[in-house]
Amino acid sequence: MIGIEHDGKRILIANLEGKLHAWDGTCTHEEADLSTGFLNGEEVTCPLHLSRFNLLTGEAVNPPAEKPLTKYEVKTENGQIFVELDQ
Repeated sequence: MIGIEHDGKRILIANLEGKLHAWDGTCTHEEADLSTGFLNGEEVTCPLHLSRFNLLTGEAVNPPAEKPLTKYEVKTENGQIFVELDQ
């Protein structure tokens, strides 16, 4: 799991069983950086208030976060990772 920032937007990239997933890297509860949280299986835990998000669905699986994460398309080409951000 790594976090990157592009034009002020945090992106979280996680490798789950060999497949890359890209999500909004900011917790939907208090805007904490999820890349500094904890990855456990398919879930990332926010370091601030311990909300958990499923990184296959984006769903907030426990409070205080209630809103899901935004998903982004991700692909690799020639060893580089590309994330398609909404414009």
